[in-house]
Amino acid sequence: MYSVRNVRSFIKTYWQKYRILKETIKHKPLRYRILFKTARVSLWILLFLIAVDINFLWLFGKSPRLKDLNNPRMEIASELYSSDQVLIGRYFDKDRTPVTYEEISPLLIKTLIATEDQRFYKHHGIDLRSTFSVFVYMAQGKKRGGSTITQQLVKNLFRTRSHYSRGLLGYIPVIKILIYKAKECLNAVKIEMFYTKEDILAMYLNTVDFGSNSFGIHTAANVFFSTGPDQLTANQCATLVGMLKAPSLYSPVHKPANALKRRNVVLGQMLKHNIISTAEHDSLQKLPLGLVFNTNDDDESNNGYFSNIVARYLKPWLRENGYNLYTDGLKIYTTINARMQQYAEEAVTEQMKILQRRFDTYLGNNDPWQDEKGKPIPGFIDEIVQMESFYKRLSRKYNNNPDSIALYLNRKHRMKVFTWKGEKDTTFSHLDSLRYFNRFLHGSFVSMDPSNGHVLSWIGDINYDYFKYDHVKQSKRQPGSTFKTFIYTAAIDNGYAPCDRKTDIPVTIKYTENGEEKIWSPQNVTCVFTGDTVSLKYAYARSINSIAVQLTKELGWNKVMDYAKMMGITSELANVPSVAIGSSDVSLFELVNAYAPVVNGGYRVEPVIVARILDKEGRLVKEFSIKRTRVISEETAFLMVQMLRGGLSEPHATTQALFGYNLFRSKIEFGGKTGTSQNFSDGWFVGVTPKIIGGAWVGGEYRSVHFRSSSQGEGCHTALPIYGLFMEKVLNDNKYDYLKVPFPKPVEKIRKSYSCHTVMPKDTVRVDSLFVEL
Repeated sequence: MYSVRNVRSFIKTYWQKYRILKETIKHKPLRYRILFKTARVSLWILLFLIAVDINFLWLFGKSPRLKDLNNPRMEIASELYSSDQVLIGRYFDKDRTPVTYEEISPLLIKTLIATEDQRFYKHHGIDLRSTFSVFVYMAQGKKRGGSTITQQLVKNLFRTRSHYSRGLLGYIPVIKILIYKAKECLNAVKIEMFYTKEDILAMYLNTVDFGSNSFGIHTAANVFFSTGPDQLTANQCATLVGMLKAPSLYSPVHKPANALKRRNVVLGQMLKHNIISTAEHDSLQKLPLGLVFNTNDDDESNNGYFSNIVARYLKPWLRENGYNLYTDGLKIYTTINARMQQYAEEAVTEQMKILQRRFDTYLGNNDPWQDEKGKPIPGFIDEIVQMESFYKRLSRKYNNNPDSIALYLNRKHRMKVFTWKGEKDTTFSHLDSLRYFNRFLHGSFVSMDPSNGHVLSWIGDINYDYFKYDHVKQSKRQPGSTFKTFIYTAAIDNGYAPCDRKTDIPVTIKYTENGEEKIWSPQNVTCVFTGDTVSLKYAYARSINSIAVQLTKELGWNKVMDYAKMMGITSELANVPSVAIGSSDVSLFELVNAYAPVVNGGYRVEPVIVARILDKEGRLVKEFSIKRTRVISEETAFLMVQMLRGGLSEPHATTQALFGYNLFRSKIEFGGKTGTSQNFSDGWFVGVTPKIIGGAWVGGEYRSVHFRSSSQGEGCHTALPIYGLFMEKVLNDNKYDYLKVPFPKPVEKIRKSYSCHTVMPKDTVRVDSLFVEL
């Protein structure tokens, strides 16, 4: 081990020898003096390069290590795939998808070399001839780049000019440039030692920035020309290579005139190096750029809702396993069926267009935010704006001066807004935009396979560009009568039968809430109690509140809550009797999943949205399993299926609007339940078939924005059509013929036969045999 004293002694000895040699050289012939000076300069350059490479005394900043050069880390977008192998989303900080050398057009390779580094195959990372020519051009007052493709690769790949790589000397203007260049030269030579020329070209084209948030040739070819890197034409190659000099200055999107001139310069280089003929050159120079711009932005599709949900879902796993969703190039295979996702989006769009037109006609020139008496809510927009983070920033900026804040909020400016006829340019103030956007009704839809919990489609709202909030899982609202499924499941699982009969009369429940005695006496939807004695099946199909409340009183609302949670409701439920008819907020996602035990024979299944994950090398790193737990008996599940089917078979049942859709040509059997919250703020529908459950929600962003009548605002009029349209599209697709089956009969023997006698409106009796003893 060397001591400081030994090092000082070593330096002193050699410094003395150097001075003696220097004095001796003075008396030698000129050629020796030139040789000595050259050696001295070379030695200082060598020492400088070594100091830069090892970051001597932390003066020069970090340089890539050998293992970094041997296995360079590239930020790669992760990709989201459907179960049928369709790319439905991407996650990235820099939108990049690497390709191999063989996947790149040879024409592009030749164009790149002819334009950026003509001696690429002759140098070993540094082109001294090109470097010296830079100084000649600088002396003439001209600018010219002298970096080789390999040096540019080092700059792109290892951020040699970023803050990350800046040492103490990196803040001195001229010196920092020398340090940058030294790092790039050193590491370019190292790169050439590790990789073939073909590897270097592929890595360069995979890392370079083409502008418009497109990194790498795969993304750039798709973004600017909607093609692949192996299909690029001469015109496209010239345009893309021309952009590399300065992506913002030569952007074909933002500065097409500059891009056209630069493309023609590159075409000249292609002619000079015999890549194209004179005739081709002359013809191509007359052509426009031929841009086919594709933003490659998932926000343009409603898949953005699902992409966000997957990102949140995977966050704990990513953290535990050290993966970065936005840079590690994962391939995430979801359970989403791409065609069903398309049909779901079409169904939501078709129904919501109709509903919005109906809602606008209903409102006229009136504001939609109204109280229970139909009067506009004063200060509604003001309250909304004050909840925004934007308002809080304004308050800080203007020291809470209300006049200044109001002036800014009412200042008009150009903006784009959503309409059902397409994006529209208009002039709005911030308050105008809030008034405009809060007139819209919103809708969501989700479907899943009840046997394994696989989510098949997911539409979070009407348009992801303008409405980012997801109404499948993020939003929670009162489910209304769709919650009655848990009352009737609890009843049947505890000895009741679909054919048991109860009378439609007023019911009162006394209870205590927060130490206060309360009385609950709910009305029927029709505000009429008929006094008829009807079966539970009929009462469920007609959604008669009084019968549901009688069951709640007899069972206890705690038991209803227990069954709801046991079957899949995860939201906190208020411990009050009204919870049984849907007074507590839940999400569409958990509601649909909680219907699965009824359809699949009694098993709660944990929803699955991701099936497996591969790393960037294609290795399986995670596979998600299915979790099933029996929560109700097979007989209870079978009987509840018959109850759900009663929504179509019982007189005047709420689900019969499904008959308006082309669904009943095959053996497939349907069931379903509508729901409407208080004051018609929320419309719901959950539809079931043996192999797929679908649920829809419709409502305003705020609960005061809604229809005011049952004829327009009930779930059978708002949400049910989304399900009907979706299933119609699915069943018209021959790919889904496997769905066209009846509900299966139970494996276990049913204890007895059931026959329901339903009182019809004209006092006649209809016998509806549920099934013969099995």
